[in-house]
Amino acid sequence: MLLNLAPTNANYPSMEDIYRGKVRVRVCGLLINNKGILLLKHLHLGPKGHIWAPPGGGVAFGHQATDVLRQEFLEETGLIIEVGNFLFTNEYIDEKYHAIELFFEVQAVDGQLKLGTDPELAADQQILADIKYFNDFELANEDQDNLHNLFRETRSLTLLKELRGFFKFHRRES
Repeated sequence: MLLNLAPTNANYPSMEDIYRGKVRVRVCGLLINNKGILLLKHLHLGPKGHIWAPPGGGVAFGHQATDVLRQEFLEETGLIIEVGNFLFTNEYIDEKYHAIELFFEVQAVDGQLKLGTDPELAADQQILADIKYFNDFELANEDQDNLHNLFRETRSLTLLKELRGFFKFHRRES
């Protein structure tokens, strides 16, 4: 079952209108295979203007987390996924944003990999800029400030799949 999470009117709010000053529950999928981990480049986030983060999105009232994750993956990556085990929770808090992120293992079962869009944002306010797989070597050599905070704990894909618990991965202050 696919969910229509797009706004019903043409007046799209800005990213800050949607997320600033609110607690947001997000679901994120860790798609790890022989190519590496699938990450999306999100503009306007992080100290250097972008971060690479796993696909996922916000859970709206009344929607099941796993259904939202499947929908977000399809919209952002073009992939149809099977949601596997729940792995861990990350709480992120800074002066603007507060997110509770639920991380799941996922596997691609169909679809064609392509950079998608965020239906919550207008076409001229899209923040998704690129999509690619990162292997252990590429993760180790990527600037830490350009990676999601979960990579503060480990950049090993093997160890990443073994993380369990509640974390507060913090971004280093610039």
